Formats: sequence, structure tokens, C-alpha cells
Amino acid sequence: MAEENFFNIDTLENGIERALAPGLRATIFPGDQAMLSVVVLEPGAKGEMHHHPEEQWGYCLEGAGLRYQGDKIIPIKAGDFWRTPGGVPHTMEASEEGLKVLDIFAPPREAYRKPGEGFAAY
Repeated sequence: MAEENFFNIDTLENGIERALAPGLRATIFPGDQAMLSVVVLEPGAKGEMHHHPEEQWGYCLEGAGLRYQGDKIIPIKAGDFWRTPGGVPHTMEASEEGLKVLDIFAPPREAYRKPGEGFAAY
């Protein structure tokens, strides 16, 4: 899409690319008050536990895996969504089919406003 402020989940054009960990990448779309991030985990990929002050919501678009949040490990599949309060340690692990998640941050994570690597965790 060529229009400013309009995007497509399949092409992810005009997003900010970030390599979070081996087999785990994000395409980020920052706004003024919130930020969306489409995260793709290859089969078996796992992120590192991290936390940040921003509230985060996640929605499983495709695939399945595990959500590590605080001291809990929750199986997730397409259609599931969850809230992670700021400051709570969390990560994800993809099943053998892989995983695609839409994350929403409020307020936006400043470290994600530019391309980079890693989770930029606190």
C-alpha cells in the first residue's frame, strides 16, 4: 500500500525490521501512542526472557507455541491473545509449525523506533 498510515499484514511493507534472536524477527509499526509489531518465530525458535516498562498485548495470528510470562508457561495457538503488564518477564517459543504473533505496545517502545537487533530489554 502506498498510502501513509495504511499497511498490510502479508507484505509488512514500510515497517522497521528488527532481528530479536536466532529464528525470531519483528517488523515494527510505531505510532504516537501505541506500536504494533509482527513477530515471526521459525519452528522451534525461542526468545530470551526480558521485560520492559511498556504494557504489551499479544495476539497469535498463526501457528502455536508457548508463552513464558512471569512464572507461568502457557500453550498458545492461533486466535489466542494475552496481556503482559509492564515489568513482567516474558518470552515465546514456537512449536514445530512456527509462530506468528501481533504485539501491541503502549506506549511505544523507543528502542524499537529504529532497525536493530535484540529485545532492547531492561
